[in-house]
Amino acid sequence: MRRATAARKSKETNITVSLNLDGKGKTSVKTGIAFLDHMLMLLGTHGAFDLTVKATGDLEVDLHHTNEDVGIVVGQAFDKILGDRKGIARYGWAYVPMEEALARVVLDFSGRPRLVVRDARAPAVRKRPTGSHGAYQWGDAEHFLEAFTRASKTTLHVDIFSGGDFHHTCEAVFKALGRSLDQATRIHPRVKGVPSSKGQL
Repeated sequence: MRRATAARKSKETNITVSLNLDGKGKTSVKTGIAFLDHMLMLLGTHGAFDLTVKATGDLEVDLHHTNEDVGIVVGQAFDKILGDRKGIARYGWAYVPMEEALARVVLDFSGRPRLVVRDARAPAVRKRPTGSHGAYQWGDAEHFLEAFTRASKTTLHVDIFSGGDFHHTCEAVFKALGRSLDQATRIHPRVKGVPSSKGQL
């Protein structure tokens, strides 16, 4: 079993993440941001990895610090487990629909952090403020993904092709991310070393 625990404690947040890449999609998430909890539960469920997240933060200020720091610690857990990336598939991709929404996620555990988001939807619906927390917007989801990308040392491309409902759009993105992570972190049956012609990532 490939497991790791990562933590971050500051004057703004206190976060612990436990991750089992070879799990069964069991999740337990409590961040104080209900909409983020929902997205992370989808991430673990559709990635088929066990994920436990416990977070407290200065939500009396706003959700910014907690949202970002959770992304950092989840990313650190992946990076900690994968280490030098020996034997993994490395790349992952998935298209996921959620009713009218359609998203594609393509990722590479490259060691070169980069987030690219392409949103083909109309500008009027791109940052529509809604969600279970009330204040959570698309910009917050993108900020989470940026923090995760940096900490996991991943190149991550997100394409949103359609979706008028904010909730559905975010669901499609996080489900696609989960499936892509599952694919990229699998042990490749024919790859024994680092999956790179350079010999390292």
